[in-house]
Amino acid sequence: MIKNTKCECGHQNPVGTVLCEACGKPQYEEAGHSSSELLEMRYDGVARRSQRANPNFIDKIWNFFSSVKVAVYLISITLVAAMLGTVFTQETMFVKNFDPSTYYKQKYGTIGEIYYMLGLSDTYNSWWFILLLVMIGASLVICSLDRVLPLYRALSKQKIRKHMQFLTRQRVVYQGPVSGSGEEWVNRAIAPLKKKGYRVHTDGGALLAEKQRFSRWGPYVIHIGLIVFLLAVLFRGLPGLHLDEHYWFPEGEITQIPDTNYYLKNEKFTVEYYTEDEMSDEFRQKGKIVPKLFETKAVLYKCVASCNDPLNEPELVEVDRHNIRVNDPLSYKGLQAYQFDFEEVTMLRSVQPTLVDQETGEVYGKFMLRMNDPETEYDVGPYHLKLKDKYLDFGLDENNKPITKSGEPNAPAFLFTITGPGLPEDGGQFIYFPYLQQQELFGQDKLNEALGGINHKLRFDMLAMEDVDFIHFTSFLNIRIDRAMPFVWTGLGIVMVGLIMGFYWQHRRIWLRIDDGILTLGGHTTKNWFGMRREVSSFLETMGIEVDEKSLDNGGNRS
Repeated sequence: MIKNTKCECGHQNPVGTVLCEACGKPQYEEAGHSSSELLEMRYDGVARRSQRANPNFIDKIWNFFSSVKVAVYLISITLVAAMLGTVFTQETMFVKNFDPSTYYKQKYGTIGEIYYMLGLSDTYNSWWFILLLVMIGASLVICSLDRVLPLYRALSKQKIRKHMQFLTRQRVVYQGPVSGSGEEWVNRAIAPLKKKGYRVHTDGGALLAEKQRFSRWGPYVIHIGLIVFLLAVLFRGLPGLHLDEHYWFPEGEITQIPDTNYYLKNEKFTVEYYTEDEMSDEFRQKGKIVPKLFETKAVLYKCVASCNDPLNEPELVEVDRHNIRVNDPLSYKGLQAYQFDFEEVTMLRSVQPTLVDQETGEVYGKFMLRMNDPETEYDVGPYHLKLKDKYLDFGLDENNKPITKSGEPNAPAFLFTITGPGLPEDGGQFIYFPYLQQQELFGQDKLNEALGGINHKLRFDMLAMEDVDFIHFTSFLNIRIDRAMPFVWTGLGIVMVGLIMGFYWQHRRIWLRIDDGILTLGGHTTKNWFGMRREVSSFLETMGIEVDEKSLDNGGNRS
């Protein structure tokens, strides 16, 4: 059965329309409702897609997300989940060695293990929390579209002459006789209404005065801001938009910041400690040494060429330099480097060994040998050295084969193939230990067996301490990049604009018509009914009609 939705004024309304889009006449009355009750003016009674009589599958999804009740449930669930994420420390807060699978059980017991198993230890990066945010975003979009488009259509095509029942069932109503013709009275009413800030439209003996319609869009502006905010939060997970990691930067070295084209050099690290006189009694009794200041003299470089080419050195250009202290980071185009911690170390950075003839004692020269990034070939005097292998933390396995026990230069060893005078045509194999005691520790016989024989015509010597360069400090910096944050603030700014629009202005409308010398006036506002009644009373007094403000209240709650 097709429902007849045509109004007596001749306008064909969509199914679900409460008030005729043209004249405003109520289209149906529910059982138990009196024809004198105030009209429901929310969304101006327009039909919405979520009110379709026979919804299909897509409509059911639309109806689910367009429900304000569903939106409240989703927000409530998300808030509870966010609160649960604050019960114990999140995984992202740990910056050093940390195994979440065992930490929570050891630290908090069974409840900590359950907390970890439920995924609450990484709440804000979990798939279900992100899904909740996506569903809230979908609800915001669909709720807005379901209401704002029909409302815009209704407000942009308002009919000036409204049905009598529409006027008499408004919250603010006045009826009474007026002198003169209706059209003449209406024309006299234009000036005082415009003086109060109204935009006035007339149609013979009928009038529509309206002001501050823009305030009706405040809630939808808030929705737009929240959508921008949610998108910015979700996009932070995309590569390159967000980084919050902690890295070691050895003193005197240029180190690449992972996942970026930036390199940072720790030129010098400085630490100052409190003296005994400056420390409290508690620290003096514990014998603790407390740092007073630690500072990284940092230089930031940007790679401009050969950035991802392992065969060539990257071409770097200095872009910024800053002395990084606690709460005084280096900042450059969204990248921030915070001083987080430091460590005193004694670690080899480079050495300059001297190649010497073991038989004659002749010195052939020095060469620079870096621990972390050594050259692959060197020319020293008449000899050519080719780096065959490198062991930063030298050791022997159960089969007496050389291995590297770690990536730190704790016990470095370098295996070279050397060609030149007095050596076989295919060269001789030589191993060099910057720490000479390592050779004594492993024994020459073991090394010969492990490396397949070593020619002893040449040897490496370190002639002076100036040939050795040590790393004394390693700075631990927190590197942050958050390119989504401007959009987060933009979204919050849009929300604030929407709040101001909705809170500090009210959409006010006055409809009136004169029939056979009788004036019927109806007024509506989104809030502040007291101000609305006062404004209508002042307007009527200007037109020579004395009226009590309270008498204009058509049965609504007084504000």
